[in-house]
Amino acid sequence: MICCCLHHILPLSSWPQFTYLDHLLFQMETDPGHSPTAKLQKQGKKLSDALRISAYVFSTGLLMFTALVNASSWLMQNITLGNFWQTAWLEFYDYMEGDEWTIFLIGAALVPALAFWGFNGILLVADITGKPTFITRYRIQLGKNDPVDRKKLWKAIYTALGNQFFVSFPMLVAMFYIMQWWENTFSKELPTFQWFLVELSIFTVIEEILFYYTHRLVHHPVLYKHIHKKHHEWTAPIGVVSIYAHPIEHIVSNTLPVMTGPMIMGSHIVSVSAWFSIALVTTSISHCGYHLPLLPSPEFHDFHHLKFNQCYGVLGVLDFLHGTDKMFRQSKAFERHKVLLSLTPLSESIPEPPKKEE
Repeated sequence: MICCCLHHILPLSSWPQFTYLDHLLFQMETDPGHSPTAKLQKQGKKLSDALRISAYVFSTGLLMFTALVNASSWLMQNITLGNFWQTAWLEFYDYMEGDEWTIFLIGAALVPALAFWGFNGILLVADITGKPTFITRYRIQLGKNDPVDRKKLWKAIYTALGNQFFVSFPMLVAMFYIMQWWENTFSKELPTFQWFLVELSIFTVIEEILFYYTHRLVHHPVLYKHIHKKHHEWTAPIGVVSIYAHPIEHIVSNTLPVMTGPMIMGSHIVSVSAWFSIALVTTSISHCGYHLPLLPSPEFHDFHHLKFNQCYGVLGVLDFLHGTDKMFRQSKAFERHKVLLSLTPLSESIPEPPKKEE
């Protein structure tokens, strides 16, 4: 009743306006924990803790990396017959009579292709026949590709071969002339193992940056419909699908991120050959659909094929920074995203929660 009278006597516009700011100031006056000083102290402590943890992780990682490089170098130089690799390279170089184009063709095209199809050949046997069970029991998406659709599979194989011959090969021709300009790619002296590890680290960082942003680019609705949708026909991928893509995507997302590092560094052909082989086998593992013991986890990219808008990168660093892995981090797939060190499939030890009945 009193409120009604006041409403008629005083218009609402003349009533005191209590805002969220007034409420916050009142809290700050009555509660010491809400004072600006207390808040600054809390923020300062959080920042200090974060910097301390970051410094600890970074320094520990740096020490471990340095120790690994030194140990690996010692092993390479003292246990593998000293100059074995250097001698083998010189014999191969002399056998090819120093023909740089032939050497480049073998190192940058033939060796990586053999690594790719050799690894995927084993996986294809499992995909088609469902055997050996030692491989198929480690399937990530249970009930998918069991067995694989053969018509769909042959389409993927033809596309992959077409991309290698008609897209990758012309790009390698252009790369050959760029590498010749460096005058180091076909040197008779091999790079040291330490330098190769440094190059490998740089190649990996460059690939992560270029692949993440070009991959997100082809997920733009305009480009996705005409270009990237082809690759995502496989919601449960297999190894050979790693290069099953539209030619434009194969240039921009698959090939350039891998080629750019060696071209910037002017790397030796042996380093180029090793890096291309590692990259092709690694992307095959990411797409293979099996979480096999002792191999890198494919859960990250398999989740991308399952959900489409998560996990765009290779390492996951940029996904973490951009927040494009939030759904993944809340999933069982994230719990399984580790190197399997036992013979028990992670789909058994960390199963998906039962689906809710509708």
